[in-house]
Amino acid sequence: MAMWVQPASAADVLTYEDGVRRAYAEAFAGPPWHEDPALAAGYTERLREDARRPGFRAALALSGDADEPGSGTVVGFATAWTTPAPFPATRAYAAVASLLGPERTDAWLVGALEVDELALSPHARGAGLADALLESVTASAPGGRCWLLTSRDAEPAVRLYRRLGWRQAPAAGSDLAVFLGPGHPGLTGRTGYALDSGTPGGEAVRR
Repeated sequence: MAMWVQPASAADVLTYEDGVRRAYAEAFAGPPWHEDPALAAGYTERLREDARRPGFRAALALSGDADEPGSGTVVGFATAWTTPAPFPATRAYAAVASLLGPERTDAWLVGALEVDELALSPHARGAGLADALLESVTASAPGGRCWLLTSRDAEPAVRLYRRLGWRQAPAAGSDLAVFLGPGHPGLTGRTGYALDSGTPGGEAVRR
């Protein structure tokens, strides 16, 4: 059985809503999240609203017969959108602003592409799908500016991010971390802040 990744519009994601809900439940049921699979229904309800955000983009990881359009089963997905100005104070945004401080938050995140979710069912891991999902939603990030919020406890995910060139913003005393994408200008030092290349991080956190 073939597995592949394809870009998805907001309409595409909602068409595959049942599969997205199942992949979400499977992806976050294990450590470090241990999330009740019943919460996946709440995620897909939120996704209907998120799909209307400016700059929304998504990608689906599918398994099945690649020669039959529309026949694939969702085994993973990624979603992203443009971080608005002013920087929000809802969901986990307040924690992000507290970690980075107002100057770095504005310089690094406002107007950048934020990766909200990256989820892959356990049985589909190890085939390069996570790499492809992340690349699909961030390839056209404006000026290379993209970011995600992580948990320090999701070690397999942070290994993925680091291998793909993502770098962590320094922030002590928190179990969360902010990662900037490999093309982000913050990596060049133009923002005046150093990034940490060795501290463990995690995976996208639900907001």
